[in-house]
Amino acid sequence: MRAVKGRDTAPERLVRSLLRAIAPGYRLYRRDLPGAPDIAYIGRKKAIFVHGCFWHGHDCRRGARMPKTNADYWRKKIARNRERDETTRAQYAVMNWSVLTIWECEMRDQGALAERLKTFLRG
Repeated sequence: MRAVKGRDTAPERLVRSLLRAIAPGYRLYRRDLPGAPDIAYIGRKKAIFVHGCFWHGHDCRRGARMPKTNADYWRKKIARNRERDETTRAQYAVMNWSVLTIWECEMRDQGALAERLKTFLRG
């Protein structure tokens, strides 16, 4: 797990490249915000999290796959990650911030992803 990147992953870089054309001026990894969002628009009160499907237990094909070795450990770890994500979202709701979660599997359709980002940033 030491080799798994936590920052500047390929999905994050793709989202940032789309955002540069839509709405520049974002901040990265703000430690003063709950969960240190991957991308934050402070003035707009909007946070964007880019999640890996496996690590955060997404309901897609890749996220539903469970490793065969040490399965109990991974099941507990992913459950903790999901619980932490829910807690973080609740903290943003209290702060009146909008949160968008982008899943790794959504990167395939960049046009739809760009539209989703535009809609989120306008609303």
